[in-house]
Amino acid sequence: MRTWQIERRKRTRHLIELGGLVAKAGIIELTNDDRPIIYGALLWIAVKLQGQEGEHARDLWAAKGKQAFDGEWREEQWGSDSSIGRRE
Repeated sequence: MRTWQIERRKRTRHLIELGGLVAKAGIIELTNDDRPIIYGALLWIAVKLQGQEGEHARDLWAAKGKQAFDGEWREEQWGSDSSIGRRE
């Protein structure tokens, strides 16, 4: 396989994974799959990250994302009805 083909497959996989995050967050359903709304929201995020509060937003969103991923891992390991590791 040629180098450009390998790089193209890596890029394709990366873009599919990013699309999966959009789906996992429920954005598709919440916007009725309205591409301009989704794109506009992503542009707003980009502006927010470039602004004065960018570091704060990045830290906040990273913590929320990590918490969500950790919660999914727990559910996969223990089952969705388990209360192990959950705060109540």
